[in-house]
Amino acid sequence: MTTTRVALVQVDSGRDREANLVELERWVLAAANDGAKLIITPEYSDVRGDKEWVSAQATPIPGMVTERFAALARQTGAWIQLGSMHEKGADGQRLGNTSVVFSPDGSIAATYRKMHLYDAVVNGVTYRESDEFCHGEHLQNVQIGDLNLGLSICYDMRFAELFRTLRARGANVLVVPAAFNVHTGRDHWEVLLRARAIENQCYVLAAAQIGGPGPAMPCLGRSMIIDPWGTVLACMPDQSGYICADIDPARVARMRESLPAWDHRRGDLYPIQQ
Repeated sequence: MTTTRVALVQVDSGRDREANLVELERWVLAAANDGAKLIITPEYSDVRGDKEWVSAQATPIPGMVTERFAALARQTGAWIQLGSMHEKGADGQRLGNTSVVFSPDGSIAATYRKMHLYDAVVNGVTYRESDEFCHGEHLQNVQIGDLNLGLSICYDMRFAELFRTLRARGANVLVVPAAFNVHTGRDHWEVLLRARAIENQCYVLAAAQIGGPGPAMPCLGRSMIIDPWGTVLACMPDQSGYICADIDPARVARMRESLPAWDHRRGDLYPIQQ
């Protein structure tokens, strides 16, 4: 096993999709020049705005947005995960909030639609993602060399059962692209991410939006790379850019061997379905 340099891109995506894509390309290329072989962008990387605007900007998969990222993957020779985009026509009416993983040759290696949709009242503001998006129906792991990525998006992080199942399916890295709002994020973001890392003995890669616009504005940012002990290896300041860290699957294996909590589960009482 060898280490892999990973990068998280943090941006403030707005209503102008072309400007957003240009900004993402800038930071993806910079991260690749910094040696990153796996580069992850936030939720809603393509566009943010009100429901009517983003619906009009949504594109199919494959389509214009994925073609731009496929070209980036070929140019950099890196694995790139588009944290999420607005997928047109997921159920014929509502959109898909969909993550897309590109291999270095530009092909689509995996897609994942956000499984848990954010219907909540926060600080007096009502959010209803289910009015706009359809629920994802499938779990997704992606094998990249010695890394097994378990995919999720933002609000998914509150559902520990999902991450336990991704671990059961072989994950040693959990990926959480997000647009996490400030009101809940300042208290819950880091706590939940570190908990998912500790309880599953996995690295956690959480690329986040900052600022606004959109229904969940302002967003917290604070993109983080967390090791399987729960230590924050890198945290993005309150600006657009990227962070890098080298992650080591052998560290995961050693930690799981020295503290084999997974083997101590009472599966007879609370089985995990894969």
